[in-house]
Amino acid sequence: MSELNFLPINRADMEARGWDAPDFVYVTGDAYVDHPSFGVAIISRVLEAAGFRVAILAQPDYRSAEAFREFGRPRLGFLVTAGNIDSMVAHYTAAKKRRSTDYYSPGGEMGKRPDRAVIVYCNRIREAFGDVPIILGGLEASLRRFAHYDYWDNKVRRSVLVDARADLLTYGMGENILLRIAALLDKGVPVKKIRDVRGTVFLAKREDAVHFPVAAAFDYNELKTDKRRYAEAFGVQYRNQDAISGKAILEYYDDKMLVQNPPMPPLEREELDRVYALPYARTYHPSYEAAGGVPAIEEVRFSVTHNRGCFGACNFCALAFHQGRTVRSRSMESVVEECRKITEMPDFKGYIHDVGGPTANFRYPACDKQLKSGVCTNRKCLAPTPCKNLKVDHSEYVELLRRIEALPRVKKVFIRSGIRFDYLLADPDETFFKKLVRDHVSGQLKVAPEHCSTRVLAAMGKPEFSVYSRFRRRYFELTKSMGKEQYLVPYLMSSHPGSTLADAVELAECLKRDHYAPEQVQDYYPTPGTASTVMYYTGIDPLTMKKVFVPDDYREKQLQRALLQFNRPQNAALVREALQRAGREDLIGFGAECLVRPERDFREKAHERGAKSGKKSLEHGGKHPSTAGKPKHDEKSKTAPKRGEKTAISAKSGRNGGKPTVGRSKKK
Repeated sequence: MSELNFLPINRADMEARGWDAPDFVYVTGDAYVDHPSFGVAIISRVLEAAGFRVAILAQPDYRSAEAFREFGRPRLGFLVTAGNIDSMVAHYTAAKKRRSTDYYSPGGEMGKRPDRAVIVYCNRIREAFGDVPIILGGLEASLRRFAHYDYWDNKVRRSVLVDARADLLTYGMGENILLRIAALLDKGVPVKKIRDVRGTVFLAKREDAVHFPVAAAFDYNELKTDKRRYAEAFGVQYRNQDAISGKAILEYYDDKMLVQNPPMPPLEREELDRVYALPYARTYHPSYEAAGGVPAIEEVRFSVTHNRGCFGACNFCALAFHQGRTVRSRSMESVVEECRKITEMPDFKGYIHDVGGPTANFRYPACDKQLKSGVCTNRKCLAPTPCKNLKVDHSEYVELLRRIEALPRVKKVFIRSGIRFDYLLADPDETFFKKLVRDHVSGQLKVAPEHCSTRVLAAMGKPEFSVYSRFRRRYFELTKSMGKEQYLVPYLMSSHPGSTLADAVELAECLKRDHYAPEQVQDYYPTPGTASTVMYYTGIDPLTMKKVFVPDDYREKQLQRALLQFNRPQNAALVREALQRAGREDLIGFGAECLVRPERDFREKAHERGAKSGKKSLEHGGKHPSTAGKPKHDEKSKTAPKRGEKTAISAKSGRNGGKPTVGRSKKK
């Protein structure tokens, strides 16, 4: 596509458009990808449609202020985001090791953005332009808007707004928030006078008036030292993230007062339709072609988002704190039209990769009450059991899928976003379940039981394992009846708060009993803005204020992870240690129920394998003994269940191969 389809990325682009200066310079830690799965693309196109000039400053050199002077001083201000995900999550694994690839950078190259990107960017902007208005947005700012436990520093950090020295912070989905701010700035209202916009956070003097009723006030000096008070504060924040019932929340920083106004209402269907109808180029900027493009586009290039929000409310997921628990969806006409545009792309091969969102099979709010009174503050919609007021209906989603399938050039429509299987089972009409199995699975369906222990699932905010077992059983019944060979890819998590070694052993027994062989599992990763992170830091469930066991010892986390992959020879010593610590030596042995062989037998078998391999190497030109016993790299034998096994599951069970989630950071 021509570069004229994109917004300006440098002064030459700006001048080619005849601009003397942009209204906003949008600074982002991601490469510039003009696709509606990227927040920068959506916000910039929404502002453009409203008549504002927006220039994109993608991954500027943060080592000096010079790069931030590229467009000169913008007329209205700077917009700043770390990108689609938190910069620390983009850079580090759950073990705090540096990642080798940044999927949001050209060619996947690391080092294009700084750690704690919004803070660094804002300080460079202040260095370049002094008191120019700066507005923060995106996931990093949204989830760090309050005092928050930071896993990488292992302490409670101040609100990112305080450290960044910006003027405003927008949280949640920012279209209407930024349109309101832009209109006020355009009228000449000073940024420090913008105090009544929903979905914003700002700093004021302690004695200043607050425009909305206040739910509670907390002091940072107390929050950073008192874990119980910190848990209480998160509970208040969590219960005030609804646009109907939410109130303002205050935090004190010495002589300053941080104010979070109540959330902005979610976009309604007509508004969402307008957002997704904007003229996105649907790809990365051509300037990245020489570097091989931007890897993050691959997962969403031929995918469509049909909804926002999630009433699943898993405790380890930040969606409740960002998009919110109320679901809104686009019209079928809007989604079909976007799919039609995809079919006209020159490299479209006939496959729509996903029609999803945070949870693929949600189209409407969980119940009518949410539309009038907001979400319930004292219970979840689905866990531990579905609420009696829950409305379950897949009929519109089924019709949407059928309309997309009917488009010319469409061969197949897949669903790769998370399916909430407890919601699916709550539907007495199996039309969607059957259609899912028959038409929309690409060999493997990804689902998220996460664990099997009732205690751990309760801490996660997930349904009991029996619900997943019922789903799995019916899935394979339908698969067999349709003459298909399809499998399940379960997402599993080790070391989540609440998980003891005994719970990890229980999960390992479950995996063995059901013939699961996960090649990858996810260690629990404490990230800002989740109830589980509060549990990890405080040992308290902030939604119930009850104590929770936390496996924060590095060795124990290693043992729990090893138990989930007990069948790997390299994990044998760890598995034996874990079973001994848990008092489950009965699982060390040769019985059908045992997880690992005794150490002596294991060594003898390894020695025999080595001897045989060495003999083969010497006599028949086989492999050298140093390679004996290593796993074979035959993908089919490693990952594919035997034909006809009802409960067999593909070995791959890691989320996106361990990569940061692209576009939508939701784990079901």
